[in-house]
This record gives sequence, C-alpha cells and structure tokens, in this order.
Amino acid sequence: MDQLAAMRVFARVVETGNFTKAANALNIPKTTVTNMVQGLEAHLRTTLLNRTTRRVMVTTDGALYYERATQILAEIDELDGSVSSANVQPSGRLRVEMAGMFADKIIIPNLCDFYQRFPQIRLDIGVGDRLVDYIAENVDCALRVGTLRDQSLIARKVSELDFLTVASPDYIERFGMPKTPEDLEVDHHCVGYLNANAGQVMSMAFDDGTRSVEISPRYIVSANDARTYQHAVVAGMGVGQLVPFSIRDEIREGKLVRVLPEWKSEPMPIYIVYPQTRHVTNKVRVFVDWVAKLLNRSALGTL
Repeated sequence: MDQLAAMRVFARVVETGNFTKAANALNIPKTTVTNMVQGLEAHLRTTLLNRTTRRVMVTTDGALYYERATQILAEIDELDGSVSSANVQPSGRLRVEMAGMFADKIIIPNLCDFYQRFPQIRLDIGVGDRLVDYIAENVDCALRVGTLRDQSLIARKVSELDFLTVASPDYIERFGMPKTPEDLEVDHHCVGYLNANAGQVMSMAFDDGTRSVEISPRYIVSANDARTYQHAVVAGMGVGQLVPFSIRDEIREGKLVRVLPEWKSEPMPIYIVYPQTRHVTNKVRVFVDWVAKLLNRSALGTL
C-alpha cells in the first residue's frame, strides 16, 4: 500500500463527505478510493470511517488521524515546492471561480498573456456569484468582492472596486431623475442585488463628502448574478450601482446615464480566496500574483 497516497484519498473523502465526490475530485475510480481507505484502515488496525448508504461519518480515531494527516500532507507539499527548481514551470489543471463581469471584461481579454507566461497550466473557469463548496467541487481559488464571512477561507486582498449609480434613459423618462439617495426608498425603483450568503437584498451606500447615507432600495426585481443585475438596469427596471469597467460601452452608447453623480459609493475590496485545508501550490500562486497585477485600480478604472 502507498500510505501517502492513501492518506490523500482518505483526507479527500473526509473533506467531501462521501466516496463518490472524493473519486470525482481526484479523478480516480470510486472502487480505488474504497480500496485505498480500506487498506489504510487495515494498516492502522482501526476504523476511520463509518459508512451508511447515504453518508460517511468520521470516527474518533478517524478525526484524529485526519487532523495529523492533513498537517503532514501540507508539510510534504511545502517541502516539495521549496526544493523544486525555480526553472520548472507550474503545470496542471487550475479550477477558479469568479463573477461573470470579471471573466468577460478583465480575465478573458488578458488570458493570452497568462498562457504566454504559464503555457502548462490548464485553466477551468467557473462563472457566477453562487456559493461554492471548494472541497467537494475541487475549486482551487475564487475571485470575490465584498466582506468575507466564511472563516474557513484564506483571503488575499488584491484590489478595490468603485461603483457608479446609473439608470437607463427610458427609466429616467418614466420616473424622473432622483435628487437624493432617499428618493430611491420612496419615489423610485432600484434593481436589487441579492446577496447569496446573506439571502437578502443588499443596501446601497452613498457619501457626498459631508454626510453618509445607507438606504434599503425599493425594488421590483432582484438578481444574485452581476451580469443579470446589469441587464436589468439597462432594461429600465430601476436604478443600480455598477462597476465602471463593466458599463463603459453602455455609457458611451447612451444606454445608461449617471444618477446622483455627486454621491459616491464606498469602494468594495476584491479578494482571492481559497480553503485553509488546500495547500497553495505554485500554479495557484502564479495565478493569484497575475490577477493581483491585473486588477489594479487603474485597470478597473473610472469613466
């Protein structure tokens, strides 16, 4: 039995919660996962996992073994990385998650540069603002905006994002131009942004240099995806707050106009996040560094 390989398989079963997900994450047959865990249990002469038809439960011995095994595996990976030649190119599959606006407007247009630098990395991009099970879905890292509430993730701040308050000319023709942020709670409609973590529509913040205002937007439609949110604003469903790099064309073509231009919104942090249990490999490091340079304030820009 390859004990090191068996430890990795056992750890992935614990992290994903069942043998099938672990097999999919490791890209090996389920029977191989089962046999390696059984071999490890026979070697240790103890039961690490209790199996039922629906789920896997970690025993007391299994929990203790998992804690030490993950530490050992992380140290081995770190050791391997520290003695690898600096000339060895990072390689392999890299699974990342991000909002569609980042993929469309920032990442994809610059990917040729990334592949010229790191031609042996195969990048799988998952697009959306949904909640992600990093371990079960084998996600290496994600690009996220706003306050992070998941304490199981390690986060590196890479930039900040400004927002502009805008609406379509058709909306302004129908409802008029808001004069104060408070108008958005009384006489106007907004497009609500539904926070997937909190399960509620986010508030809208404004500051004119003399006072700060936070309002609960009055809305008739909300969306939990940035691209859908933007489409709804362009369609005239209400006032919205959008990032400059995603609406340059819409502003230039007259599909959107500025609203309350003297009021600014609080910049929101942009993070690269990854799970604490996942060792940060060289391919993750080079991608994070590349994104950090790409997402500087001048690149994200203002209109």
